[in-house]
Amino acid sequence: MSLNSSEPMRVLLLTDEMFARHASHDLHIAGYFPIVEKNLALTWKRFSSLKIAMVIIDKIWSAEAGIRFCHLLRNQGSRIPILMLLEQGTVTERVACLEASADDYLLKPYNKDNLLALIHLYLKPVSELKEKLRFGELMLDLTTRQAVRKEQKIDLTMKEFELLKYFMLNPGQVLSREEIIANVWGYDYQGESNVIEVYIRYLRLKIETNDQKRLIQTVRGVGYVLRET
Repeated sequence: MSLNSSEPMRVLLLTDEMFARHASHDLHIAGYFPIVEKNLALTWKRFSSLKIAMVIIDKIWSAEAGIRFCHLLRNQGSRIPILMLLEQGTVTERVACLEASADDYLLKPYNKDNLLALIHLYLKPVSELKEKLRFGELMLDLTTRQAVRKEQKIDLTMKEFELLKYFMLNPGQVLSREEIIANVWGYDYQGESNVIEVYIRYLRLKIETNDQKRLIQTVRGVGYVLRET
């Protein structure tokens, strides 16, 4: 999707009135164009005409419909960043986000700085450099955010991409959970540390299919390492 550079990027908010009221004001101030919708079916019908740059879905407000909306977008090949709003950020909720192919999540109650930080991260301009990282038979395209292993293309969410990129920038190096959290989630991350296990599990499912050799290996009591043996 391409937007006129002079126009503010449009952020679709599928959420309740309270969050929408606070978030809309802060997004306007930050230079974005928020669009608040409640009717998911109607929104889907006219989604292409809205020229959306990012979608934020309140999972608790409309869990089943919100997840279905994610699937519809991904099944059509859309790479638009999707954030889920969660109440607790439990492992179960994060797994639901991953299974729906959402890129990330934001915990309630509403925090302006956390919201804007995530939006800035996902909507920052893509580098024009077509750089690729390689490790054995695995290749990661930093421009398209797509991995390839044995000619099989693998679509990644933004967080899966950032996690795999960090491993591929440090091959053979044992990375502690603290290092991974700091470099992938950020030094100010306040969530549970077992978020790493959740994302690594799904990343492995994508890059280690068909009984392929395990690349991301667990080092008990320490962390993880990207290696072939």
